[in-house]
Amino acid sequence: MDIVGYSARRARAPATPLRSKLRPAVPRDRHVRTLRGDLMTHLESVDLEGATAHDRMAMDPPFETLVGLLQDRAVRMPDREFLRFAGRAWTFGEIDCWTSRLAQRLVAEDGVHAGDRVAIMLPNVVQWPVSWLAILKAGGVVVPVNSSYQRSDLAFVLADSGARVMITDTAHTRLVEDVRAENTALADIRIVDAAHPGELTRFPATSPACAITGQTLANLQYTSGTTGFPKACMLTHDYWIRVAWVCANATRLGPDDVALTSQPFSYMDPQWNTALCLTIGAPLVVLPRFSASGFMADVRSNRATFCYVLGSMPTLLFKQPPTPRDRDNSLRMVLCSAIPADLHAQLEQRWGAPWREVYGMTESGVDLISLPESVADVGSGRLGQPVPTKRVRVVDPQGHDVANGEPGELITSGTPMMLGYWNQPETTAQVLRDGWLHTGDLAVRDAGSYRLVGRIKDMIRRGGESIAGAEVERALESDDSVVAAAVIGVPDELFGEEVKAYVQLAPGIERSATPAQRIVHDLRDKLAGFKIPRFIEFVPDFPRTASERISKPALKARSAEQPGTTYDLKPPRRDISGSRP
Repeated sequence: MDIVGYSARRARAPATPLRSKLRPAVPRDRHVRTLRGDLMTHLESVDLEGATAHDRMAMDPPFETLVGLLQDRAVRMPDREFLRFAGRAWTFGEIDCWTSRLAQRLVAEDGVHAGDRVAIMLPNVVQWPVSWLAILKAGGVVVPVNSSYQRSDLAFVLADSGARVMITDTAHTRLVEDVRAENTALADIRIVDAAHPGELTRFPATSPACAITGQTLANLQYTSGTTGFPKACMLTHDYWIRVAWVCANATRLGPDDVALTSQPFSYMDPQWNTALCLTIGAPLVVLPRFSASGFMADVRSNRATFCYVLGSMPTLLFKQPPTPRDRDNSLRMVLCSAIPADLHAQLEQRWGAPWREVYGMTESGVDLISLPESVADVGSGRLGQPVPTKRVRVVDPQGHDVANGEPGELITSGTPMMLGYWNQPETTAQVLRDGWLHTGDLAVRDAGSYRLVGRIKDMIRRGGESIAGAEVERALESDDSVVAAAVIGVPDELFGEEVKAYVQLAPGIERSATPAQRIVHDLRDKLAGFKIPRFIEFVPDFPRTASERISKPALKARSAEQPGTTYDLKPPRRDISGSRP
């Protein structure tokens, strides 16, 4: 037997026909024992030719818990592939059985009760989603832990969450043991070896008796923590179900599709991708990590029809050398957050599939989405329309709506939405005000859609001008010699702040004043003069969050400890009297 008693099969290639439309759901039934029938029957029997994606997204999903959804899939399609890791596949039936036995073990041997927090610290292996679903079946609350965390990070998350059990692997067990030994409050945390939790076949292959509803807390999902300690978003079953339902209907994905993900499972994207594949009854391919050089080859070899990428991933992919096989893939939809507007049409042309924006946060799931038919959004930077279960506004600091074309903070309300931040009522009250989540993103309303222009906390004040770091970064990354860029404000006696850019150059380009001067010179046709960086520092790479975004706090800390060569691209200024400072 392989991996706690469940054999992995070699992954099968998916069927070639791709279904383009979903059919509507029936009203939700709140009892798990009656959930078995409804979604696939109606997907197969009800004609939805007249229904729009907007209509479908507005409907309530037919299931309200991930537990009920998995149980239905195991009954209706037990032999259909569900999860694929490193070329090995597990079916819905196998995963349902495995997660039920593990849930029974967590209850019987580890004392997990409803509401208990159980942490998972694993890389991208099949035991991650199995542990997630098993904990939910036991009525527990999942605490995802980044597998790259060290002692202080791990100790904070375990103490803050109040986790009683940790599911991990051999590579991390010593770290967990050290944290337990150094923190008396954590001494009683039980460690479960994910690969060898004992003989699970002695436990029933049915879920423990546990009352779970859509409003049952499912995750304490810690944000990336790019500013200070991370905060834990309280996410319910309903949250995950609705994110998956909206994305499934917006993209018209169905059981003949194949989804692929490469982000760490501790981050929310592989989790909502798992919920998505449960919703549509399709397989999810999980890569060990994101690799720009190998990503499209994995898309091609797994015949993936859908993937989600975010942050700098599109730019890093586009910077890879083109090959004759670029369009030799099965992709029919790519969802993305932060598609570079200048590259959008080129991304579609190069790989032969629509790329569409989806906007949301861990706190809010999904708020805005651009539909496949929204071809006018390509290259515009627009994020699409609000999903029908959400309201979106752009407001000034006093909370008043700003005029079209004027920048303001993007705020959102509706479902899905977090319940709040765990153990942080004051922070929750600051972010969730009068039913509106304040995102901290600066946006403009544009032709009935929305465009992001930066982060409130990522604004540089140079003299009397406000500069969005994201805008300068996009302009820098449009240069063929630039792989990635990060822009920050540095103190300046005259202007208050000056613009400094950290730049990662493409392989083979010399790090010297010459390319720095050329890059800045080329920006003059793209940006107003006051936005152009005065300083450039070349870096070999960037520290990144789990969501593949550049971590500017970590970048600043690294630069302070290991300063590189900074090129000053303006001549020394004269003061008011005309003498050089």
